[in-house]
Amino acid sequence: MFSSSVILTMGAQWSKQIDRQKAVIAEKKILRELQERCGSDYPGSNWHPTDRKNWMSGLDQNKVHINMIVWPGTHNSATNKIGIKMITRPFAQCQSLSIYQQLVCGARVLDIRVEETGKVCHGILTTYSVDFVIEDVKRFVSETKSEIVILEIRTEWGRKDPPEFQKYLWEQLGEMLIHQDDNVFDKTIAEILPRRVICVWKPRVSPEVNVKSPFWNSGYLRDNWIDTDLPATKFESNMKYLSQQQPVMARNYFYRVENTVTPQADNPIVCVKPVTKRIHGYGRLFIAQCFQQNCVNRLQIFSIDFINEDFVDACVGLTWAKLEGKA
Repeated sequence: MFSSSVILTMGAQWSKQIDRQKAVIAEKKILRELQERCGSDYPGSNWHPTDRKNWMSGLDQNKVHINMIVWPGTHNSATNKIGIKMITRPFAQCQSLSIYQQLVCGARVLDIRVEETGKVCHGILTTYSVDFVIEDVKRFVSETKSEIVILEIRTEWGRKDPPEFQKYLWEQLGEMLIHQDDNVFDKTIAEILPRRVICVWKPRVSPEVNVKSPFWNSGYLRDNWIDTDLPATKFESNMKYLSQQQPVMARNYFYRVENTVTPQADNPIVCVKPVTKRIHGYGRLFIAQCFQQNCVNRLQIFSIDFINEDFVDACVGLTWAKLEGKA
């Protein structure tokens, strides 16, 4: 027999779970109704690259400045094989494609988390070595001519930095690296080539990357991530923080917006895919709302879980519209 105090506790927890589900349902309705009311069309929304693997090459590289690009990115990029399949993987997997496949699909910003052994991780779970990430990036670069990749690598929260990691990155990527330089933002793709990779290294304990290093420090890639599984809350937070940024033409850093929501321990649904699906389909709505709220000139990196071709096209179409003077 359960004691009365245990029954009361169980009842309170059950009531809390019901309230949480009601909140999720209400917030999904908010986004659905916003989309029905306002639509998801914007300048460039109907434009699609003929070759997503080479979409930057399909633009006029003498006119496309780095700060004009709306960069499609992936969140927790190297988690396609994390954990144990069907057991722990659903709790940490944010992408189903490999790094190479993401780049071929059109992603150009990668979010890689590492720990002291050099393995990629997400929270407490680990996956393959960062070597596989680097090899996929190198393979993609070797197969293309003009695609620029932003490779963010950071030590996961609560983990130790891999030893001599900058040395390792230099040995692997040296000739490809676009060196840290404020003037890069004003340059065109043509002016940057043949260098192809902007590598942002964010250690937890080791000293920050030096000025004028071949690597970029944490100040050059910023965001305002909030930990929530409520889609409208995240959508509105993204819009609020984006509107507070300077226009891309006036700033010397990359700013990222993540079209994602995160499972919470106090919610019965803790697998990534069904939770992030709550906001996944509203990437185009967010861009359309950026136009309506006059902050589209601030949107730069737009990232997502489980990237797909439509999300890539949404970003590339906006880039094309900027180049054509339509946005």
